[in-house]
Parts: sequence; C-alpha cells; structure tokens
Amino acid sequence: MFSNMTIKSRLIIMISILSLLLISVGGIGLFGVNQSNQGLKTVYEDRTIPAVDLAKMNDQWQIMRMNAVVAANLNDVEIAKARTIDTANRYAEVRKIWSVYMQTVLTPEEAALAESYIQHEKAYVDSRDLTLRQASAGDFEAARTNAMSDAGPKFDILHKTVFDLIDLQGRVASEEYARAQENFESLFFIISCAAITGVILAIVIGMMLIRAIVGPINEAVAVANAVASGDLTSRIEANSTNETGRLMHALKQMNDNLVDLVGKVRIGTDSIFVAAGEISAGNSNLSERTEEQASSLEQTASSMEELTSTVKQNADNAYQANQLASGASEVAIKGGSVVGQVVQTMSEINNSSRKIVDIISVIDGIAFQTNILALNAAVEAARAGEQGRGFAVVATEVRTLAQRSAAAAKEIKELISDSVSKVEDGTRLVDEAGTTMDEIVNAVKRVTDIMTEISAASQEQSSGIEQINLAVTQMDGMTQQNAALVEEAAAAAESMKEQAEELTKAISLFRLSESMVIKPVNRNKKPANVTQLPDRTTVNKNAANKKAENTAGSIASKPKKVATGGNDEYWEEF
Repeated sequence: MFSNMTIKSRLIIMISILSLLLISVGGIGLFGVNQSNQGLKTVYEDRTIPAVDLAKMNDQWQIMRMNAVVAANLNDVEIAKARTIDTANRYAEVRKIWSVYMQTVLTPEEAALAESYIQHEKAYVDSRDLTLRQASAGDFEAARTNAMSDAGPKFDILHKTVFDLIDLQGRVASEEYARAQENFESLFFIISCAAITGVILAIVIGMMLIRAIVGPINEAVAVANAVASGDLTSRIEANSTNETGRLMHALKQMNDNLVDLVGKVRIGTDSIFVAAGEISAGNSNLSERTEEQASSLEQTASSMEELTSTVKQNADNAYQANQLASGASEVAIKGGSVVGQVVQTMSEINNSSRKIVDIISVIDGIAFQTNILALNAAVEAARAGEQGRGFAVVATEVRTLAQRSAAAAKEIKELISDSVSKVEDGTRLVDEAGTTMDEIVNAVKRVTDIMTEISAASQEQSSGIEQINLAVTQMDGMTQQNAALVEEAAAAAESMKEQAEELTKAISLFRLSESMVIKPVNRNKKPANVTQLPDRTTVNKNAANKKAENTAGSIASKPKKVATGGNDEYWEEF
C-alpha cells in the first residue's frame, strides 16, 4: 500500500505530522509564556506596586506621628494648628493609597493583616486626633501625656502591622517566583522532549520518503541514460501506480515507440532521399528558366526606361512651350490694354482740340465785336471834335489790338483745325491697331490652350508609361525573387538530401533486439527516372513540349521509387 502511495500524499502526511508536532510545541511554548507573563503581572501588580505604596503610606504615618509629637511639645498653638492641617492632608493621601491597595488580589494571610491594620489605624487615628485637638486648644500637658501614654503605643502597633504587610509582599513574591520557576522547568522539559521527538520522527519519515522517491527515480535515470546512449534493448517494468510508477510506464512506452519510430524513420529517410533528388533536379531546371525570364524582363525594363525618358522629355518641352505661350498671351493682353489706353487718350485729345476750336471761335467773335465797338468809338470821337481826339486815339489803338487778336485767333484756329484733323486720323489708326491687338490676343490664347492640352496629354502619357515601367520593374523584381526562391529551394532540397543521409547515420546508433529488426531497403542507387527538363529555347517547340510532358508524366507516376537490395552499411546494428 505504501509503495503505491503518491509522492504528493507522502509529502502531505510528512508535512501534516511535522505540522502537528510544531503546533504542539508551539502551543506548549505559548502556554508557558502566558503562565510566565501572568506570574510576572501578578508579582508586579499585586506585590511590587503594593509594596511601594505601603512604603509610601508608612512614610506618611511617620510624618503624621512627628506632627502630633511636635504639636504637643512646642507649646505653640499656631504650630499645633498647622501640624493638624498637614496631618489631615497626609491622612487623606494615606486613605487613597490604602483604597488602591485593597483593590489588588489579597492572600488570606494578607487579608487578615489588612483587617488588623484597619482596626489599629482607627485606634491610633482617634488617639492622634485627640492629641492634636488638645495641642490646638493650648492644653499641651494633656497632649503630651496622651501622645506618650496612648497614641505612642498604638502607633507602634500600627507601624508593625504596616511592616508585616510590606514583608508579606516580599514573601508572596518569592513564592510566585518559585512557582514560575517550577512551571518553566516543567515546560522546558516537555518542549525539549517534544522537539527531540519531532526531530527523530522527521528524520525517520524523511529517510523513508527519500528511499521511496530516490530509488525509483534512480531506476528511471538508468533507463533514460540507456535510451540516451541508443540502447533500446532494455526491459522496463512498472510495478507501482504512483508518480514513479507512471514515470517508468511512460519510459517503457517511450522505448517501445522509439523502436517503432526508428524502423519507420529508416524507411522514411530512403524515400526522402529519393524525393529530395527529384526536387533538386527540378528546381535546378526551374532556376535556369527563371533566370532567363528575369534577363528578358530586365531588357524590357531597360527599354521602358528609355521610352519613359523620351516621353518625359517631350512632356517637359511641351510644358516649356506652354509656359512660353502663356507668357506671350500675357504680353499680348498687356499690349492690347496699352493700345486701348492710347485710343482713349487720343479720343480725349480730340475732344480737347474741339473745345479749343470752340474757345478760339469765341475769342474771334469777341475781337470782332471789340473792333466794331472801337470803330463806333472812333466815329463818336470824330463827332466830338477836339474834345474827343484823345478818346479817338484810344479807340484806334483798341481797334488795332482787336484786329491783331482776330488775326491771331484765326491763325490759331487754322492750326487747331489741322491738329484736330490729324488727331482724328491718329485716333482712327489707333482704333484699327487696338482691333488688331485684340485679334492677336485671341490668337495667342488659342495657341496657349492648344499647348496646354498638348502638355496635359504629354503628362498623362508620361504618367502612364511610368506606371507601365513600374509594373515591369515590379515584375522584374518578383522574377528575381522567384529566381532566388528557386535557388533557395534547390539548396534546401540538396540540404534535405544531405540531412536524410545524416539522419540515417544517426539512427544507426540505436540498438534493437533481433526480434525488433526491420529489414532496410537499398539506398545505394540514385533516384530513378529523374530526367533533365528541357532547355528554355526548346520549350516553345512542339516536340520539346511533348518531351517535357512525357518526362513530367514519368516523374508523377513514380514519385518515390527506390531500388531494393544493396548497401546496408548504416544498418548493420539492426
């Protein structure tokens, strides 16, 4: 039963037992620590503190005793009253200390002493108070007598009772310490025994667990080493159902599977060898054809690049011509605009000349009227006789000026008329020039439009050829990649062929029993019927096509044909 128990269960049992031991030891230890702590607490709270309080209380009783003696012997009422007040305050403090002390845990003996203390305290306090009242009243003789004969003996009894209580605290504390020491020794012995028992039990269980785990694992390691060295003849037995038993069963199954696998791999490597040879031959022929196709595509790509360059140059020339035509159109438009401005200016000059003619006509009329008026003035002056002689001279001069102005105005009018005639001729010619410039501008615009269409068509043609060139370049790149892949496939096929041989050598390291030997097939011959594919130059011929089809058919009909018999040098150990 124990041999079939799982490692997990064994570990759980071991951990559980050790945990129980640890909990037991820990529980005992905690119990001992708690007892020790309770003892220390009792000693401190019920013995140490009460002893200190009783000592303080004893000091207060001593002072109160001195107050009563001083009040009775100094014969001073004021001092007696002051001592009485101080005694009352100190007695109140003593009552507080005693009240706290009575709340502690008292032993029977301590309770009896406390009861005795209460009685002695009452007796002494009554006698003391009488002494203080007598001293405060001035009856010092009676106070001294009472203090010596009555209060003194009662104080001695009270003082002895307090000392008995203090001494009792020390004795009880010693007893508590002795009990704590006995408990410590008992717990120390129990914990030591439990710890030693736990260690011994842990060692025993650990040794049993190690033997139960390490033994089967060593057997499994031996089997694994035998398999690793190629020895598949080992006889593996799995007698248990735990983890190690399942491990041995798995190793046995692995060994059986390896025996079967080695035989199958041997047959498979021969088939791989033949197929790799056929693939290598086919890939070599395909690589040559792919390289020829890549060369043709490179030439096509080169021609397309030249064509692209030519078309691009034509497009650039058309673009430049378009730019020049656009410039000429702009210049013609500017010239037409300038001619229009000239026509407008000539028209304005013509209008100004006509206005000048009108003004000259007005001046001529004014000169004519001035001449008439001067003539009339001369006639009137002649009639006046001697009195109008001076006026006649002036009228004559005015007439002369009017005649000269009329003559000058006539000449100017003739010149202006001639100028107006010439301006009208110039205006007509400028109008004709403007019409001609408009026709030139329209013609240049039509030329510009045609050049724009030519440039756009050239750009589209260049773009289309660039796309064709890009497609050819991509085809060239893919063909180059295909060629590289074909070469890699050929190299991989050759490598697979070599690896098949290496795999055969590696499998020969495994040793099988005679009942497991699988007869190998012959690998001495090369793969059969791997015919060289036709050259690219003969592919386009019908006879070559027929030959290639026949060759492909023969390969397809016998993909993994191997010869029997022959060299078995790699399989002698089988």
